[in-house]
Amino acid sequence: MNSSENLSKIEIFAFVGPAGTGKSHRATHVAKQYGIDVIIDDGLVISRGRILAGRSAKSEVNRLRAIKRAIFEYEDHRDEVVRYLTKNPPEKLMILATSDGMINKIVKRLGLNPPSKFIKISDISSPKEIEAALRERREKNQHVVPVAKAQVQQNFAGKLVSQIRGFFRGRDKDESRNTIVKPLFSFNGKVTIEHDALVEMSKKLLVLGNHVKKIRELEIEIYDDKISMNIEVDLNLGGKSALSIARTLQRKIFKGLSYLTGMEIRQVNIRVNEIFL
Repeated sequence: MNSSENLSKIEIFAFVGPAGTGKSHRATHVAKQYGIDVIIDDGLVISRGRILAGRSAKSEVNRLRAIKRAIFEYEDHRDEVVRYLTKNPPEKLMILATSDGMINKIVKRLGLNPPSKFIKISDISSPKEIEAALRERREKNQHVVPVAKAQVQQNFAGKLVSQIRGFFRGRDKDESRNTIVKPLFSFNGKVTIEHDALVEMSKKLLVLGNHVKKIRELEIEIYDDKISMNIEVDLNLGGKSALSIARTLQRKIFKGLSYLTGMEIRQVNIRVNEIFL
């Protein structure tokens, strides 16, 4: 039986609500209610208070990288989670997300079925409880991870604040534990990277010994937090082929800008205008 057949047997539940409304805090309770053993939350595969696979988005140093981690943009992270679910397919799996669109991105990237049921945070929590959760997030920048403290320590780069009881007590002592953390990043406000800053970053990355004689054109387009680039250069070959130099520059831009900005690099097109021997 191949991996897609294993994954196709998993029934998917979606638990949706804006960031900071208390989804992670109530996840264990909701999972228990629907007979769900496994949860995906912020890049982690979790069952009975234990991390089974993945890496927490709350371990990232900025908001953009945290978002990419949560929707499995990083190939090694995605492959690890897919391998685990293929070898250990649960009967039911619940995914936590801030929107229906985020749910759709996650199931597509992981090769899972569309959700059979969408559960809204407003179905579980009262408006007063949601407002209280949002106020806590705004004032303290505290996030809940639905696993025990000992599990979080291995996976998290920020500050561990405290450990709290969940909504029910299971046979496993870790099953009812939630851990409150303070990530290195904050979801408050908006992150903006100016076009000129992207241009300067790209110029630094387009240095490759003496091979790049001149950057003639550097066009950057940003759409939905994704970057597309058109670059035109003059090259000194210096014993290498123009193709190998262009490919090396392309890889540098892909890896460098992705690391520096946390944004997805959609495409990098490099044109060679003149060649100098």
